[in-house]
Amino acid sequence: MIRADLHLHTTYSSDSSITPKTLVEQLVAHDFIKVAAVTDHDTTCGISVTRQLAAAYPDILIIPGVEISTPNGDIVVLGAEETPPQPWTVQNVVDFARDHDYVSVVAHPYREYGMGDLARNYKFDAVEVFNGASTPTANKLAHDLAKLMGLPGVAGSDAHQPAELCTVYTEIQASLDVDEILKAVKKGLVTVPQPRKSIRF
Repeated sequence: MIRADLHLHTTYSSDSSITPKTLVEQLVAHDFIKVAAVTDHDTTCGISVTRQLAAAYPDILIIPGVEISTPNGDIVVLGAEETPPQPWTVQNVVDFARDHDYVSVVAHPYREYGMGDLARNYKFDAVEVFNGASTPTANKLAHDLAKLMGLPGVAGSDAHQPAELCTVYTEIQASLDVDEILKAVKKGLVTVPQPRKSIRF
């Protein structure tokens, strides 16, 4: 089993102050979170430099990804090393993820830039049920959405500042291998630890 922060932003997102070096250093120092998905806003440019820095540490894994801004809400695509072709409609991004065996995630559905109930109209792979920047109420609604859609729930810090990194994570029944992790998420082999309980899917 691995523990992964599946949603965070580096300085390749204009609103983040987390350098790739800081991210890797925090993973190295952390007791048990050794995997992170780099999901910058509408760009994958930070992935290769972060991976290069992480390559020196065999127990650290960087999952490529991106958070795409659509007119109807944000979508995290785990596994992506390139952005989807334009236009970035929800359907186009979901299709892009499916066609490349990536994982499409409804990002913070009940917060600003979330798509809320509209997500039910599309075939996503997972729902972000615990977002570190969302309120408990918004996360509860996201959890309810995942159950309603019959989808796995995942968690990510949505960190934009170093102190926010790895404050939220997903437990995944997989080894340190990106393809295995993506398949495990799709199969629902995930657990989202909560302060006093675990939500299982």
